[in-house]
Amino acid sequence: MDPNSGKKHLINRLSPEQLRERLANESFKRTTVSFYRYVIIDNPYEMRDMLFYMWNKWQCYGRIYLAKEGINAQMSVPDHYWQDFQEHLHSLPQFKNVPFKIAVEDNGQSFLKLQIKVRQQIVADGLTPEEYDVTNVGKHLTAREWNNAMDDGAIVIDMRNHYESEIGRFDNAILPDAETFKEELPEVVDKLKGKEEQKILLYCTGGVRCEKTSAYLKHHGFSDVNQLLGGIIDYSRQVETEKIENKFIGKNFVFDNRLGERISNDIISHCHQCGSPCDVHTNCANKKCNLLFIQCDKCKAQYDRCCSDDCQSFILAPPAERKELEQRLIFKRGKRFHKPEQSA
Repeated sequence: MDPNSGKKHLINRLSPEQLRERLANESFKRTTVSFYRYVIIDNPYEMRDMLFYMWNKWQCYGRIYLAKEGINAQMSVPDHYWQDFQEHLHSLPQFKNVPFKIAVEDNGQSFLKLQIKVRQQIVADGLTPEEYDVTNVGKHLTAREWNNAMDDGAIVIDMRNHYESEIGRFDNAILPDAETFKEELPEVVDKLKGKEEQKILLYCTGGVRCEKTSAYLKHHGFSDVNQLLGGIIDYSRQVETEKIENKFIGKNFVFDNRLGERISNDIISHCHQCGSPCDVHTNCANKKCNLLFIQCDKCKAQYDRCCSDDCQSFILAPPAERKELEQRLIFKRGKRFHKPEQSA
């Protein structure tokens, strides 16, 4: 099959404004769900087209990655189509009984459209299949087992990026200072040198990054590797259902329009501009920059949702002046925030 065949006709062509209006006018509720599975998919392009056809018919939105190694999905499903969605997905041999992680906080606005993309890997790690066996993974721990292991002094590793752990984490976890999962893997191995026989606990948002990390660590000689079953999302559900202690503090960063869901009432981070307690991420209103950073309501108003004076000047400038400003100003275009220089 032509790799681009599905992309020619099974895509959304509405503008962002039209998508937001469409979502705002919906009269029904949605459920935000995430799931993943490492499984051999012989023809991910064919799978992509089939899933898009069905899910688009049911008005599902989301961001889904398919590869020959499996699926990684974050989705918003209309409640009245939930049974159809679940039965269809579980009817496919590759995804039979795949476990779902339901969002902790859900306003129905998590996604605007349906995107299903075929990738080389469902989580980019920069590794070749020869460098680890993704089927040789660590032990999955329930929330209760996880809490007990933490109490017994196990080493806890946060397998998310720095901007995720900044707003929420398990206490005393090792927090790699990484921008990407690809950067994080070797950093974690380096931090754990000499601890190959100790009990290692891995956690991430929904579990997909820990699955690869556990296999990678076992390949590098770590003998007691464990991962949080269902990630932070399902940990929160188990804590509430079983009425056990919640050891996660703050918010869980999520990769959709919500940018986070609260797990505890603690606010452990600060506004990147004024330093006041805040754990609300936003993207700079200057699309030429689009920096992801933490901004309080006061600074949001003061800077017009921008990360710096330069970006604010750019979005407020008349269109005729923007081309000249774009050549003169430096925009961040990344996820690292540096305190802006104030105008005189």
